[in-house]
Amino acid sequence: MGELEDEPRDLIKVTFEKLSIDEVAESIKSPSCGAVSLFMGTTRNHFEGKKVVQLEYEAYIPMAEAEIKKICRNIRNQWPTVQHISVHHRLGLVNVTEASVIIAISSPHRNESLEAVKYCIDTLKATVPIWKKEIYENEEYTWKENKECQWAKDNQK
Repeated sequence: MGELEDEPRDLIKVTFEKLSIDEVAESIKSPSCGAVSLFMGTTRNHFEGKKVVQLEYEAYIPMAEAEIKKICRNIRNQWPTVQHISVHHRLGLVNVTEASVIIAISSPHRNESLEAVKYCIDTLKATVPIWKKEIYENEEYTWKENKECQWAKDNQK
């Protein structure tokens, strides 16, 4: 890959397909970067004493993608050395241990990519309109919103 072919990229995918950490990690490699930082959020098997069997995510994809693009722009403003950003979020049913979100960011040095990944997941949870339903073993379920979710807080005012 030549230097000219390595222009910074923002790779965003909101999909019903299973997520692949290998695909995300490969997509952001760069010859100019010594750091690739990854975050993978998975479905856990419990919440507040209830056994979770799966999660279900819903979103209006164009709106979710637009909000993720804003996050990418903010990352590039705050950490200008970031090279590539990849954010994949799953929709539909996500079983225990499966990935619901994978974020990867490459940069020349580790501090920028590590800080940018943390900012990205925190901001995604606070601003991107993706809804999560927790489904429990007794077939009960609860629609959840992230505690950080700014748009839900705004609607309660």
